[in-house]
Amino acid sequence: MSEMTYRDAINLALKEEMRRDPSVFVLGEDVSLYEGSFKVTRGLLAEFGEERVRDTPISENTIIGVSVGAAMGGLRPVAELMTVNFALLAMDQIINHMAKIRYMFGGQTFLPMTIRMPGGGGSQLGAQHSQSLETYFMHCPGMHILYPATPADAKGLLKSAIRSNDPVIFLEHELLYNCKGEVPDDPDYVIPIGTAEVKRSGDQITIVAYARMTVLALEVAKLLESEGISCEVVDLMSLAPLDTETILTSVRKTGRAVVVDECWSTCGLGAEITSRIYTHCFDILKAPVKRESGLDVPMPYSRHIEKLCIPQVDTIVRAVREVMSGSY
Repeated sequence: MSEMTYRDAINLALKEEMRRDPSVFVLGEDVSLYEGSFKVTRGLLAEFGEERVRDTPISENTIIGVSVGAAMGGLRPVAELMTVNFALLAMDQIINHMAKIRYMFGGQTFLPMTIRMPGGGGSQLGAQHSQSLETYFMHCPGMHILYPATPADAKGLLKSAIRSNDPVIFLEHELLYNCKGEVPDDPDYVIPIGTAEVKRSGDQITIVAYARMTVLALEVAKLLESEGISCEVVDLMSLAPLDTETILTSVRKTGRAVVVDECWSTCGLGAEITSRIYTHCFDILKAPVKRESGLDVPMPYSRHIEKLCIPQVDTIVRAVREVMSGSY
């Protein structure tokens, strides 16, 4: 095991997969000479050359369209978009082509491609660059959606994404890039797509989260331990397919749940998870399920106001206390 940042774990996964499989190549805006907007592609050009690390025009629909064609032709492209917000410019390619081609060709072709995109709020980047759009992609069948919370998970999930014969959207929270953690050295370390993980065991209440919200949930669980509240933290990791059974097993154990997500509350992921909990665990719940989500507003630039729009440690703590006391 080696300690490294979330950024370096993703970089290592890319290098290992490019060394393992010559059909893997990286493309995107400024991924070669500049080494990526967040320096995730650092060192790739020097090791693999411009044939496999390719800068593209500032055209997201072109980046994804080229990737779709390359994947159909037998390559394994890993496309980087500077931010998930720019994926809106490529939604036709993502939704109508990438996600549907295998179905519309009757399974005669595969689409082994990965789209890497930083996302999330909290960086004072304004309303057009601080969005959490994961539910946009989850709503469309035909692709996997992954959103890791730790460096180890980032490495293991990205390697699985690149090896998959299905298209994968791989989201990376911008505020996690500098977070450090232990990462397995094994070049064949992978995490199966479609699995959630209990990151912390507890027996009184379940906190369901993903990406940066998992990091906050773990802080909350540690804080509340001193109050005698035992929190179990379930990290989704994979948003599509969603590992419902791991969530339900935890809720059946604790009898209470708080669902935390950063995306907008209306039609957000928290609503879907809450619905599944009520459908399968209604009779054993000791209290109503509480959602702690982003506010339904454009993200403000002001740091202080921005924090009010995204779940924070103190708001998650309050949500857990309310469920435990039955006071909401």
